[in-house]
Amino acid sequence: MTSADASGALPAGTPESSLHEALDQCMTALDLFLTNQFSEALSYLKPRTKESMYHSLTYATILEMQAMMTFDPQDILLAGNMMKEAQLLCQRHRRKSSVTDSFSSLVHRPTLGQFTEEEIHAEVCYAECLLQRAALTFLQDENMVSFIKGGIKVRNSYQTYKELDSLVQSSQYCKGENHRHFEGGVKLGVGAFNLTLSMLPTRILRLLEFVGFSGNKDYGLLQLEEGASGHSFRAVLCVMLLLCYHTFLTFVLGTGNVNIEEAEKLLKPYLNRYPKGAIFLFFSGRIEVIKGNIDAATYIYMKAAYLSMFGKEDYKPFGDDEVELFRAVPGLKLKIAGKSLPTEKFAIRKSRRYLSSNPISLPVPALEMMYIWNGYAVIGKQPKLTDGILEIITKAEEMLEKGPENEYSVDDECLVKLLKGLCLKYLGRVQEAEENFRSISASEKKIKYDHYLIPNALLELALLFMEQGRNEEAIKLLESAKQNYKNYSMESRTHFRIQAATLQAKSSLENNRRAMVSSVSL
Repeated sequence: MTSADASGALPAGTPESSLHEALDQCMTALDLFLTNQFSEALSYLKPRTKESMYHSLTYATILEMQAMMTFDPQDILLAGNMMKEAQLLCQRHRRKSSVTDSFSSLVHRPTLGQFTEEEIHAEVCYAECLLQRAALTFLQDENMVSFIKGGIKVRNSYQTYKELDSLVQSSQYCKGENHRHFEGGVKLGVGAFNLTLSMLPTRILRLLEFVGFSGNKDYGLLQLEEGASGHSFRAVLCVMLLLCYHTFLTFVLGTGNVNIEEAEKLLKPYLNRYPKGAIFLFFSGRIEVIKGNIDAATYIYMKAAYLSMFGKEDYKPFGDDEVELFRAVPGLKLKIAGKSLPTEKFAIRKSRRYLSSNPISLPVPALEMMYIWNGYAVIGKQPKLTDGILEIITKAEEMLEKGPENEYSVDDECLVKLLKGLCLKYLGRVQEAEENFRSISASEKKIKYDHYLIPNALLELALLFMEQGRNEEAIKLLESAKQNYKNYSMESRTHFRIQAATLQAKSSLENNRRAMVSSVSL
């Protein structure tokens, strides 16, 4: 490998100098990205995405972050295509006999000196492309074929990271000029795999161990912490993964015993450096929510929603005025990669009716947001809680019937019927639930603003039919919901639910047909 001169500079024109220059430029692009200059970061990288594997990988990574935040199908598709291009470029820079092939071969194992620094970086970039493409595959389409395709990418990526980790710890490892970036990439991948695998249920982990996977939480955290503390291209990615673990995974999938101190320690230097960085403000808000500091988080809409549901004579615990809070919501939005998050856009749309001098209150905003987060599937398992919510909804329905008509009347009535139908469904009052869902479609042409109610009512009716074994009727409703309605709030999320329901209904139909054929043949 070529060494630097006395001044530390690399000889111009060498593969090492080209790699060094590419990494410096990608660090600059990441800096632009983290200061909310998303389009500038992409424009800066784009001219070299066809020639430089790091430019291509960084460009695709930024697109993937956008896709993960917006959940938009077009963003997911764009990121996937770009990540595939980056993988192909990395493949061209890899040694014909790859690290995985060489290290796992019992017959011929070349020495590390036969791999150039560029080839070693190509290995870690290739593994990263595979890992990110697998994540996008799962996000894009949840059917079994995609699961298998994603699984193959995951296994190839895992094996490569495993061999690279052995390389870094081997006595034969000779550090190249850009070793900190290479080692940071290895720590990111090894840490991500170990941490994720360690959190899986025991029975699943045993199956994975049978085919060569293993996960150690402590080792995974250590690798990510070391990667986060190093000044490398992937340091910020290690930080983001650790923040996700501390503020989401342990909270949602674990015991809820969150290491707030560690999360704040990780976040502090990045908040100091990027005080307006949307991604870090997002994690800061998440930490405040976990700590219970509602005023410091980005959930003002939910606070206003709950306050608005108190009666005039009720004590309001926060001492705030819900109208003023709703009016503040549009000014609090954050943009990720130039786009607002779907739930934020939904909250802003709902808050607009409070901007007039004589605002018309939302009927049950907190219960509506609970639906957006699929909360009724959880609440529905508790009949007493469901009864209580149904009582609130019924009172709201009575108030709408008695009150004067306004431009939101039909929308509000349909919302209440959707939520009422859900409660009735979980309480086993199937016929009443069906009537409420059907009444929304009957009012379709009168709805002015909340157009999301119609496809969601069809979806909920289909799910109700599926529980009764009426799968053919359910599939027709799901097809209608998918094909006939566009450009409504939370559309992507609804489409994911429709897709999952369609696959389930078709699978049930197929199983029933097989059972009938089997019984006839007998």
